[in-house]
Parts: sequence; C-alpha cells; structure tokens
Amino acid sequence: MTSSETDESVVAELSRLRDSIDNIDAAVVHMLAERFKCTQQVGHLKAQHQLPPADPAREASQISRLRELAEKAKLDPAFAEKLLNFIIAEVIRHHETIAKS
Repeated sequence: MTSSETDESVVAELSRLRDSIDNIDAAVVHMLAERFKCTQQVGHLKAQHQLPPADPAREASQISRLRELAEKAKLDPAFAEKLLNFIIAEVIRHHETIAKS
C-alpha cells in the first residue's frame, strides 16, 4: 500500500466519521429544541399557578438520574452533570422571563 492510498483511505474514514458527528450534532440540537419546548410549557404552567421558576428537588433528582445514565453509557458523569446544570440554568432563566410577562 502506498502513502497515497493510505492518505486516501484515511481521508475517506475521516469524512465518514465527521459526517456521523455532523448528524449526531444535528440530532442533539433538535432534541434540545424539543426539550426546551416542553420546559417552556412547564414555565407557563408554573407562572399561571405562581410556582417558583426553580425546583431544587427536581433538579437534584434529574442530575442524579443523568449521572447514572452517563455511567451506564460510559460517559463521564461529571461532564453529563455540567451539561445538565447548564441546561437547567437556561430553563430557569426562561421560567423567570415567563413569570415576569
């Protein structure tokens, strides 16, 4: 096998893997959009019933659940927790905005 053949096969494999990554990224974005549609509905429901934007017990439960899922999926649980904390902070910000309107 020549260097040229190796380079072509490496480039092809990189392209295939990057296409998969691009598809996964698109799926993640669409899933997050769906999640935020649901949390917006939660925010409106909370606002209608004068419930607080944050729910620390629910958030702790979700973090614990996500850490467990991450471990089973062989994903760093600390990373999963950071990601969920970021998402939760954004959801709370949305709920606060909804409550003010």
